[in-house]
Amino acid sequence: MTSINLTTKINATKQTVFDASRNIDIHQKSASPSKERAIAGITSGLINLNETVTWRGKHFGFYLTHKSRITAMNLYDYFVDEMEEGKFESFKHQHFFEEKNGITIMKDKLQYETPFGIFGKLFDVLFLKRHLTSFLLERNKVLKEVSEMQY
Repeated sequence: MTSINLTTKINATKQTVFDASRNIDIHQKSASPSKERAIAGITSGLINLNETVTWRGKHFGFYLTHKSRITAMNLYDYFVDEMEEGKFESFKHQHFFEEKNGITIMKDKLQYETPFGIFGKLFDVLFLKRHLTSFLLERNKVLKEVSEMQY
């Protein structure tokens, strides 16, 4: 299993950042380089506990779909999205939010497993982990911009 851990400091309230993080429209904006779009389930606005979204985007030259469900949520503190259908063996993204001195500290913990045995592991080491880290960093940059503008 591969893990990616990121921490982003945002000058906005925890509620603002939490809501921006689960906003489908903001995610689509941050994922524009991959042309990622919500095509089923919740396709705009805020996603909530037990709701699903199916994404379609171009990664590594191929259009792929990925269906996720929000499997846990404690308003303004954390939420978890997990893959229900897609190309990964498993995919779990935990989002944590903490406010200190007017700054929100947002932490991402992404854990996933690739299929295809040793070939999947090799692809992960050579390309996938870097790709997903860049994807999350771009997402977090947009979340920071949007949240700080609202604050």
